Amino acid sequence: MKLPIIRKLYQAAPAEKLQATVEVLEAFCEMNVKDEELDVAGELITNLCGAIEVHELVNSGMRESDALNTFSKKVLGSIDR
Repeated sequence: MKLPIIRKLYQAAPAEKLQATVEVLEAFCEMNVKDEELDVAGELITNLCGAIEVHELVNSGMRESDALNTFSKKVLGSIDR
């Protein structure tokens, strides 16, 4: 997960397009691909899902910066556990 990438993805595309991209990457992962390719696709999926979650937070009324901070704290909190 990389917050600068999540911010760029959030700013570049609506949640619907991000979700469609996640679905394509998930289908790609189900094919016979190398471990390195799975790692890259997994990282992309993680960042895309983060951007989708930021979209949801902003749609619920949060400012972009607050939504990014909230998402970051949530992820870091779950890592600490």
